[in-house]
Amino acid sequence: MSSEQVTAQYNQEFRKPGSDLPSIAKHVKGFHTLSPWQGEYLARPLFVAERELREFADDLHHLVETLISLPDRLFKGDLNAFRSVLGIGDGRWEAIQRLGDALPPHNGRADMYHDGTSFRLLEFGLGSEVGGWDLAGEIPRAMLEIDAFADFARRHRLDYTHPARAAAEALRRAGARIAPDREPVVALLEWRGGLAEYGETWRSFQSALSWAGLDILVAEVGDVHERDGALYLGNQRIDVVYRCFVAAQIAEEPGGWELVEPLLRAHRAGGTLIWTPLSSSVFSNKSCMGLLSDPRRRGGLSEDECRLIDRVLPWTRMLSEDAVRADTDLIDQCVERREQLILKVNARGGGVGAVVGWETDDAEWRRALEKSAAEGCVVQQRVVPRPELVVDPVSGETEEWHAAYGMFYTPHGYAGAYAKAVPAGSGSVITIKSHAQARSAGVFHQRDLPATSQ
Repeated sequence: MSSEQVTAQYNQEFRKPGSDLPSIAKHVKGFHTLSPWQGEYLARPLFVAERELREFADDLHHLVETLISLPDRLFKGDLNAFRSVLGIGDGRWEAIQRLGDALPPHNGRADMYHDGTSFRLLEFGLGSEVGGWDLAGEIPRAMLEIDAFADFARRHRLDYTHPARAAAEALRRAGARIAPDREPVVALLEWRGGLAEYGETWRSFQSALSWAGLDILVAEVGDVHERDGALYLGNQRIDVVYRCFVAAQIAEEPGGWELVEPLLRAHRAGGTLIWTPLSSSVFSNKSCMGLLSDPRRRGGLSEDECRLIDRVLPWTRMLSEDAVRADTDLIDQCVERREQLILKVNARGGGVGAVVGWETDDAEWRRALEKSAAEGCVVQQRVVPRPELVVDPVSGETEEWHAAYGMFYTPHGYAGAYAKAVPAGSGSVITIKSHAQARSAGVFHQRDLPATSQ
């Protein structure tokens, strides 16, 4: 049974008088580990074939490997030249170097659409600061508490992967370098004042990790101090820092360096490990997708790698002053293709600063392109997400929604998925923060049937 058939069956059972399926979103919203800050939830989960998820995860693994190899393969190991092409400023670069410029582990979240045929990658998200790890596991866990859904899941071989389990295992393995004979002490550190905005989210993640068997501390960078080459929170020695701040915060805030100095000393002494290094943000820069996508920049890549890039990544081009000087026709070409392109700002997430070509006129689009070339952006081919049919629990009407999937991964592979969804036609950028109708959604995969002997 295809995912579309599973959806149709689910919606049919959802409409039956007396069904408990319409109560799922309300139950998820009240689930003890999910905070009110995290908004509303879609009336049903999304369904994907296990094989499709695993195949995309395998492609993603190889794509991240290629991504991390770009400095060596395209810039002869010159990280300064690499960051210059990406438009990373001196302040951010100093922070990345001073807190270690080691290549990052495969850890983060990739965002993608399903176009009805396959998943297409929209953005990389390397680094521990990316969110959603709790949602991807706790939404399905909450849904399975409803007997009607648990029965549906059993009958249709539905399952999910909880990212907290994978995150806990990755942190244990990392912490074994500091504390090989015991459970590592992990502290999640936000920037100064960060817990006021994101505290509920991180405490939800803390609860999910505790469920997975790993207890962690939650604090801000100003709460810790260094002693004898290690970091401490009060009298508790910290083995691993789960980093939830970024280089720009260090570089742009007055006194930023004083805040991270204890961490810097502990890091240099080797008494406390940072998960993950600030270099992760270099590879999350959207211009990296432009380097991968542009055939003129692929001299060091194999044919197989180029085929993988073209299969997974939509057409993407860097839009910077250097790129425009090197290709004087670039802006004109983008104007001609306006209705099929979206402009994204390198250093911003959540759709902030994005300009949607098919929602603007030619003059406005050209102005956006010319202005953005100075700031550093990319232009990317439009991907139209497939419709997700959802029954409204109040009206009983079937509605079309569009979903952006987030796939989590650690150095040990695929770690789970979730989605953000908006009503079709209500906006072209799917983001929870800036879209009043946006909903978070759990993702279940349909387990493959076991092979039969011949």
